[in-house]
Amino acid sequence: MELWYDRIIKPYLFRRDPEEAHQMAVRSMAALSRCAPLCRILERWNRLGRRFPPIELFGLRFPNAVGLAAGFDKNAVCWPAAAALGFGHVEIGTVTGRRQPGNPRPRVFRFPEEEAVINRMGFNNEGAERVARRLEKKKRIRRRIPVGVNIGKSRVVSVEDAAEDYLFSFRALADYADYIAVNVSSPNTPDLRTLQEERQLADLLSVLRDANRKRVEESGAARIPLLVKISPDLSFRQIDGVVATVSDFGFDGIIATNTTLERPGRFAEIHESGGLSGRPLCSRSTEIIRYIHRHTGGRMPVIGVGGIHDPEAAGEKMDAGAALIQVYTGMVYRGPLFARDIARAVSHRQRRDWI
Repeated sequence: MELWYDRIIKPYLFRRDPEEAHQMAVRSMAALSRCAPLCRILERWNRLGRRFPPIELFGLRFPNAVGLAAGFDKNAVCWPAAAALGFGHVEIGTVTGRRQPGNPRPRVFRFPEEEAVINRMGFNNEGAERVARRLEKKKRIRRRIPVGVNIGKSRVVSVEDAAEDYLFSFRALADYADYIAVNVSSPNTPDLRTLQEERQLADLLSVLRDANRKRVEESGAARIPLLVKISPDLSFRQIDGVVATVSDFGFDGIIATNTTLERPGRFAEIHESGGLSGRPLCSRSTEIIRYIHRHTGGRMPVIGVGGIHDPEAAGEKMDAGAALIQVYTGMVYRGPLFARDIARAVSHRQRRDWI
């Protein structure tokens, strides 16, 4: 498959506009999702063997450490195929309270020599209610892997009213998610990152914590794990504040990290605005994972994201303290079975360490 992807599929996709190629990939996964027998066959082929135990985290069972990061399946149209491609979980979104088209095109740019992407998508999605209806239709399907939902602020909503906007999305989607990720770190929605400031973050998290409790009390539903996705551009002092707030409000973990506004190396000469992802982000995201892990004594679970482009980069994030990892840009450059290959490499590495 890797050879076919490198020689045929990737050159074909890379001749097209990046967003168009992304939509083609989503449609292909959606088509696979509709063929349940084929999904089951591929899942058996691509999953880890029984000698590798699943990962228990947040009260959930992950068959392997590698997830599909938010940004790929924005509208919950193709997630059932993720397990067939070897993923151990999938994160839908980012979903906002209101439907929105995102920023003007072009808004995605590839840099193949660096295995990087700059995007300024701007949370283009169909809105929480429509995504919830789509998930509801598939509620009876037994999920093979955990499905998280990443929620963010609608562009037209002010920062002062952000908590109510997130609350709307939480209420719409909580019944269909295995966990909720609170995105306060995308660089492509104006003022969104100010929600990482301690006071504003505390206001937001308190509203979602209380809603989670109320949901359990009123419906008897299981408490849903809550995570916060942070920026790689925070200082260590700012990270301390975020970690303290996340801990104080009983949230379950941190996703580190989102895309960066920094422009390292040759990117200093690139003048496209938006968040940079891929290989150039790798060391910074790993540094933040390591810092949070050491700062909390390993008590705050971290999902590591950012620049995973090969098994070594994935292993470094796990060694730094990540409990799970997620990929997206790496899959663009390495192909649809990238998650399977990374999961096998990481699991073999961990098993070797155990022995």
